[in-house]
Formats: sequence, structure tokens, C-alpha cells
Amino acid sequence: MSTRRAVRRLPLHAGAVVTIAVCLFPVYWMITTAFTPNRDIQSDHPHLLPRTWTFDHFRRAVGADGFGLFWRNSVLVTLAAVLLALVVALGASFAVARMRWRGRRQFMLLVFIAQMAPWESLIIPVYIIARDTDMLDRLPTLTLVYFMMTLPFTVVVLRGFISTIPAELEESAQVDGCTRLGAFRHIAFPLLAPGLMATSLFGYITAWNEFAYANFLIIKQQDHRTLPVWLSSFHNTFGTDWGATMAASTLFALPALAIFLLLQRHVTSGFAAGAVKG
Repeated sequence: MSTRRAVRRLPLHAGAVVTIAVCLFPVYWMITTAFTPNRDIQSDHPHLLPRTWTFDHFRRAVGADGFGLFWRNSVLVTLAAVLLALVVALGASFAVARMRWRGRRQFMLLVFIAQMAPWESLIIPVYIIARDTDMLDRLPTLTLVYFMMTLPFTVVVLRGFISTIPAELEESAQVDGCTRLGAFRHIAFPLLAPGLMATSLFGYITAWNEFAYANFLIIKQQDHRTLPVWLSSFHNTFGTDWGATMAASTLFALPALAIFLLLQRHVTSGFAAGAVKG
């Protein structure tokens, strides 16, 4: 019986292996290229493993103009957008999940529509609004854009997560003398940690990796650019420095990878709990 089950699952396991290989191979190639000398990168006969290893590409990436400044800009914009989205979404999701008010379903429908909308199609309207309000070339503008991009998803997930917490817990606290806000803060809020971590990670990765808006809204001020735009600086009229580009991309991916590995357990439970009730 166990042999038949293993045979039946063999195609599934094979498909999983192929999927993992296809998804991870570009990452593997990026990392190995970052350690490969230029002569081997430009060779007509590439190797899966570098024949010789070098750290020159990382030195050139770290020593590039504006590395520390662009890193700081990315961190500030990303953290500000994520924190702002969490604060607003927490209040909105609580109002939708716990309160009964006219227009609640229509509000959630609009949130779902905003979540499904392709943000790339809104670049031109956002650019015109930023230009007419004199908000071009400013990091707060980029922060607000990332806030709007992550807010709908955060509201949807936190609303589902709050719905899984029994309302009787908060009602018991109110019977004991807590206000409604106090009951939520002392009872429900500590139970929201997995959901908050899950939505925070999504918002962080979305804002950290975003390139299009950062490239179009921050045009003139070099000091206001972020790391995704900085990666394009390794392309010039003489071609692309692939070694330095891959080294910079590896450094760029490390923070998101580290945060995901630290929060992986909470993120999985947070997404699962947030999807229980719609």
C-alpha cells in the first residue's frame, strides 16, 4: 500500500523538484556570477561552478558612488511605508471585522479592486499628480506610493486574521472594566503578531524591490534614489558590468532573505489564519 502511494506521488515530487530547480537556478547563477572573474563571465563556455573565485565585484559594488546613501534611502522609505500601512490597516481591518456599519461590504469590495489593480498602469497618473503638487524628486512621495501599494493587501489579511479571534474575549475584558479600545489592545492585539509579521514582510519585499516608481518619480535628485535604481548604474555606454551587477544584486537580496528566514514560521501561520474567513 505504501509502495503504491509512493508511486502515485512520484509525479508530484518530480514536479516539485523541477519547480524548485527552475525558481532557484537564476538565484544560483546570480550568486556564482558575483564570484566569477570577468574573463570567465565573458567566456563562450560558461561553467556551473566558477573555476576561480574573486571578491573584486563585491568591492567594486560597495565602493560605487552613493552605495551607503542609497541603502539608507531604501531602508527609510521601506520602513516608513510598512509602518504607515500597518497603522492604517489595523484600524480599517478592526472596523470591518468587529463593527457593523453601512457600506462595509462596498468598502471591502473597493479594497479588493485596489488590490487587483496593476500598479504599473498607474505610473502616469501618479507622476502627473506628483508633478502638479510639486512632489517630484522627494522621498516622502515614494513612501506614500509604497504605502498605497501595500495597504489593500494588509487590510485584507488583517481583517481575516481579526475575524478568527473570538469576539467573546474582548467582550469579557469589557465586562471587567476595559474600554473597547483597551480590550482590543490588551486581548486581540497580542494575538495578531503572526498576521502583523506576515503583512509586514509582504510590504517590506514589495517596497524594497520596487523599481518603476522609484525610477520615474525620483528623476533629478541623485541623492534621493533607492537601491533598485542604483543597480542600473552599472550599465554605461561601454556595456554592463555583469560581475558588479550580480554582486550588487546579491547584496540587495540579502536583507529580504534574512528577514524572511527569521519570520518564516510566523509568516506561514499568519497567511493561513488570515485566509480562513473572507
